[in-house]
Amino acid sequence: MRVLVVTAVPVERDAVTRAFGGPEERVALPGAELHRCGAFDVLAGGAGPAAAAAATAFALASEASASGAPASAPYGLVVSAGIGGAFTPVTPLGSLIVADGIVAADLGAENADGFLPVTALGFGRDRFTPPPALVRAVAAATGAAAGPVLTVSTVTGSAERAGALLAAHPGALAEAMEGFGVAEAAARADVPVLEVRAVSNAVGPRDRDAWRIGDALAALTDAFGKAAPVLEGWNSHEDLEG
Repeated sequence: MRVLVVTAVPVERDAVTRAFGGPEERVALPGAELHRCGAFDVLAGGAGPAAAAAATAFALASEASASGAPASAPYGLVVSAGIGGAFTPVTPLGSLIVADGIVAADLGAENADGFLPVTALGFGRDRFTPPPALVRAVAAATGAAAGPVLTVSTVTGSAERAGALLAAHPGALAEAMEGFGVAEAAARADVPVLEVRAVSNAVGPRDRDAWRIGDALAALTDAFGKAAPVLEGWNSHEDLEG
């Protein structure tokens, strides 16, 4: 099975491809470049949900057009991957998270009573659920914690905002900026989606001196090295059995 992995920036893409070793084939796409490593195509699609959705959609459509196959056929799985902030101490710096829910945390509207998610407005969706059996298998292979990962368009910079997010989404483990966009594009192509994050910083006040980006990137490489056989060999029918 072929897997499309979408990161935000090249340094994350390179952390993923290092896990596979060997030569990489470069494939040009509109506004981006795929790095092909065996069964894995890895793409730095840009920061934020809009860029991530556009890049994922282009990759899915371009590969389908090149193969002459339906959009859902070229890839069996799409993975949103990268580093992110975590609601510590549940998920400490350098740890791994696999999302069991990919949540659009700030897609909706404000009113006098507070924030209303887009679903409360009567349209759209604000959550995607990755295949449960795959989440369990990747967590077991990598030692990752499993839980909701929030997609935000603005990175949290205060304790008050971090508290508000946790109050609205109890049990959330992390926030990042691309997962929901990747999931939207994958869903429209009828391809399952997964999100994997390595923790580089705590959600809350921005303290760049406390960030551990290098450690998080190393953890991301390690995660894909361990998870590659699971991802490549995963069969969606496993989840039909729970």
